[in-house]
Amino acid sequence: MTVDIAELIRTRTRHPEAVAEAAARRKRRPLLGDTGRLMIVAADHPARGALGVGDNKFAMANRADLLERLCLALSRPGVDGVLATADILDDLLLLGALDDRVVMGSMNRGGLQGASFELDDRFTGHRPEDIQRLGFDAGKLLLRIDYDDPGSLNTLESTARAVDDMAARQLPVFVEPFISRRAPDGKLRNDLSAEAVTRSIAIASGLGGSSAYTWLKVPVTDNPDDMAQVMETSTLPAVLLGGDVGDDQDAAYEKWRGALQLPTVCGLVVGRSLLYPADGDVAAAVDTAVGLL
Repeated sequence: MTVDIAELIRTRTRHPEAVAEAAARRKRRPLLGDTGRLMIVAADHPARGALGVGDNKFAMANRADLLERLCLALSRPGVDGVLATADILDDLLLLGALDDRVVMGSMNRGGLQGASFELDDRFTGHRPEDIQRLGFDAGKLLLRIDYDDPGSLNTLESTARAVDDMAARQLPVFVEPFISRRAPDGKLRNDLSAEAVTRSIAIASGLGGSSAYTWLKVPVTDNPDDMAQVMETSTLPAVLLGGDVGDDQDAAYEKWRGALQLPTVCGLVVGRSLLYPADGDVAAAVDTAVGLL
């Protein structure tokens, strides 16, 4: 579909209440369908200032283009829903693209990419009460832990309280944990070794006063063969995250394929690699990912 930005602006300026009205009439569905698997397209990167895909530093900066890619992805068979921040979800609501789709609100986007405070990741996105009020289906939060950065402790505590708040509302929350370290150039790197991913899963699983509504959103380890042992760390249901896979899309698919066979892994949450594939064919990239499930 072609997104009419002028029409979106007219609605936002003249009828801002239309967002809440669209949310109220949205046709909902269960989190899990008959297959028991989830395929979610992620688009919450821009709110953290992470606009790049591959060598293009501003690939996600064109909002009309991003919305058109999202609408195309959401229209493909087997795609269950979308993960995004309020600005993007509001646009998708106004475009009527979220009926019969799982809608996940992104909760903490304060850890801006490249900032000195990146690991003090404040909750600047959806609050639990927003997700409940709008009739959305789940929330997602990012938990990066650097043992040398005190900001991680603030994020850890805030995450625990968000887990509590979501559980009190009986709303699923997807926790995306990493052990992270700063490289000599100051850039933050996520450690995808088996040891680090195991440790991050153990920490994330124990947050809050109840794990009843907690899901994990986990990366595939550097050595995919380690995933079977790594995923024995928790009984919480999990989805795999995609990340920026570069030009070797087939290698990423193979990593996901193996991990999806594990008993606690229930699906995929993938963003940039499906919305901005190297060959430009969004539909084919999405269909291939769906086929892995």
